[in-house]
Amino acid sequence: MRALLAFLALFAAALGLVALATPAAWHLVSLLGTVPFHRVGNRLAMVGLAAGLWLLARWLRLNNRQDMGYGGALRPWLRQLGVGLLLGLAFMLPLTLLMLATGLRRLNVDLNALLLLKLLLSGLTSGLVVALIEESFLRGAMYSAVTRESGALPAVISTSLLYAATHFFARFTILPADVGPGSGVDLVLGSLRAFAAPAQMADAYLCLTAVGVLLAWVRRQTGNIAAGIGLHAGWVTLMLVTLRISERDEHAAAGWLLSEHDGFVGWLTLAWTLLAAIPVLRYYQRQHPQRAPAPASAAA
Repeated sequence: MRALLAFLALFAAALGLVALATPAAWHLVSLLGTVPFHRVGNRLAMVGLAAGLWLLARWLRLNNRQDMGYGGALRPWLRQLGVGLLLGLAFMLPLTLLMLATGLRRLNVDLNALLLLKLLLSGLTSGLVVALIEESFLRGAMYSAVTRESGALPAVISTSLLYAATHFFARFTILPADVGPGSGVDLVLGSLRAFAAPAQMADAYLCLTAVGVLLAWVRRQTGNIAAGIGLHAGWVTLMLVTLRISERDEHAAAGWLLSEHDGFVGWLTLAWTLLAAIPVLRYYQRQHPQRAPAPASAAA
């Protein structure tokens, strides 16, 4: 329980940093160009989490590559990442095509090969960065610490619930003209307000939790986060491309299948995740038939 509480405290501290420092950081960044206020808050939270993770890892004695999810030789590790990326793209492509074919999302750009390539490269870059940060924090350090203290199942559950929750923070929009000294607090409170209406966020939250469980189970099976980074990056890549080339049809008869959270996750994506997870898990069970060992320092 100590490890879980420590990571939750770190997350709360990152929100505190967002509340206190985002207005000043936004004014500084605005000297270079126009940047949404909530995006500055999001980046500040990442910086706070990264700095805090370094300190927390030392305190919890997560002191080797295995503990952080980077165990194993480099070449096989990178191979797992690459295979995971291909699986992630293959996982998400049918879902994207289904959304477009059924009219749940409608194309809003004139697609051509060059534009699609640019969007794929941009999405892949963002996907790899997001996956690297989130997997290192959640399925790397946090998973190892909670597993060592409480076992694999609590680690899978806690990391998945927190993973889903993080997607609802720093999304509250504050217009540039409305930014003031207290806007950082407004950003945090506005983000937390989503949790005051659980019925409205249930579809997105359950979907993201299911994705988190799948990623955590792959982490457990493989013993590192390489495959999870690849899978995660593949999903984010196609999701970003889909969001950039199409828009949710709010008048579609089955529009309720896509959440209002981002117009992509929701009941349809949840159902697809549960279905497509079966071959993904079977693949990793065949590749890693033995249960992944506990983090090296667990025996200390």
